[in-house]
Amino acid sequence: MFALFFSYLLSLLAVILRDYLGWWSGIWLCQVNTIVILEKSFMGLEIGCMSCNGSMYYDEVASGLIWLSGFVMSLSLVGVSEMAYLEGKLFFFVVALLFLVLGVCFGAESLLVFYILFEVSLIPTLCLICGWGYQPERLRAGKYMMLYTVGASLPLLGFVLFEVFKGGTSSFSLLYGFNETFLSWVMFACSLAAFLVKSPMYLVHSWLPKAHVEAPVAGSMFLAGVLLKLGGYGLLRFSMTFGLLSGVFLSSVVCLCLFGGVIASVVCCGQVDAKSLVAYSSVGHMSLVLGGLMSGSFWGLCGSNLLMLAHGLSSCGLFYLVGELYKVYSSRMLFVMRGMLGDLFGVNLWLAFMCGFNAAAPPSLSLVSEVILCISLVSHSIWFSVLVGMLGFLSCLYSWLLYCNTQIGNCPLWVRTFYQVGYCHTQGVICVSIVLPMVSMVVCGSLGKYLYLLKNFLSYDSVVGCWAYWGSFFFEKGCWNKYS
Repeated sequence: MFALFFSYLLSLLAVILRDYLGWWSGIWLCQVNTIVILEKSFMGLEIGCMSCNGSMYYDEVASGLIWLSGFVMSLSLVGVSEMAYLEGKLFFFVVALLFLVLGVCFGAESLLVFYILFEVSLIPTLCLICGWGYQPERLRAGKYMMLYTVGASLPLLGFVLFEVFKGGTSSFSLLYGFNETFLSWVMFACSLAAFLVKSPMYLVHSWLPKAHVEAPVAGSMFLAGVLLKLGGYGLLRFSMTFGLLSGVFLSSVVCLCLFGGVIASVVCCGQVDAKSLVAYSSVGHMSLVLGGLMSGSFWGLCGSNLLMLAHGLSSCGLFYLVGELYKVYSSRMLFVMRGMLGDLFGVNLWLAFMCGFNAAAPPSLSLVSEVILCISLVSHSIWFSVLVGMLGFLSCLYSWLLYCNTQIGNCPLWVRTFYQVGYCHTQGVICVSIVLPMVSMVVCGSLGKYLYLLKNFLSYDSVVGCWAYWGSFFFEKGCWNKYS
């Protein structure tokens, strides 16, 4: 809690210093936010532990998403570097407010507070879309988003009030267990719609491409990087607190999520708008997250948590690069955005990284999370292996199409060169900030695991146990004389 409010004070300080020291002072102060959140949130935490401190409740899941919120906020503020003074200051305030709401929502210990902030987060998002969108259709996109998300959240409100009045408390830590009466069963099943729409699941996803296409670059980065994770986080938290329904209902929802992800990936391969392509790819990836969460296994929860972090970073980078290419080409159409291989080498390099992360290329965090989810889903039902395999193939296909279609051909005559745009240093800061966590989480995690095993192996008890094991093996098999 202290880290959250301290980082928010740093954001307000960044707003003040921007007036005197320039825009980059605010950006680097926001980068300090991520370090503060990462250090304070994970201090003393271990895998599977939970800490409840009065009104705040956090574990490795909440801490990771709070860190992701601060990190994406820091990167998204680069998108307003060209804004006018008052407009940029207002944008900074809206983004900082959204970060505060999300941070408290991810760490809320009260079920009722979680629901309120779950809905309040839509207000700053609507301000970003309607206030800084590109086209008049942004009002329609905001209306779609509000109708879908608020309408689907009404059953969740009924379930929250029912549980609070029945249990006499709104604390997550005191609401463990689920009374499987018919009324509770129906209300809980209906309340899942709020999380499935917010994630979103295919068939209730149409608000997301509209919102992405009309939102500014920074708004799309925040929407894909953090806001979509609210649905997955709520589903994960509810599954840990109340337990998920088992049987035919659970398998049907998992199958629907995976099949919808395959359909969304096929639609993604046929997109000609680069921003729509990245938006539909988010639907495909989040369907895999939902499938892992609804599988009900421990590995499904772990893989979904990792994939939410990986997708938050990779989609944030893709939306940022699409916005930068829009500045160069003045269009988002793939048949216009061509010829990058010879003239736009800097963007070409970073786009290769982001498309690779989106396709779960090694050694990224996306690969680790998708492998864990594949194992979890296939162990749940062998028939899911077909859908999971198609999802993996199609994610590689549309990532390859996005990269290759922008490289071949010749640049249009009206296209400005990369150096005339003048954002080489900015793109380097943003993309390196995304590449390092995506790779270092895997490398450092693997290195830490092997160092832990090596430490245990080199300890006295482990060495004695190892010699005793192999000694007994040789004597029992009669191999001692053979090797002596």
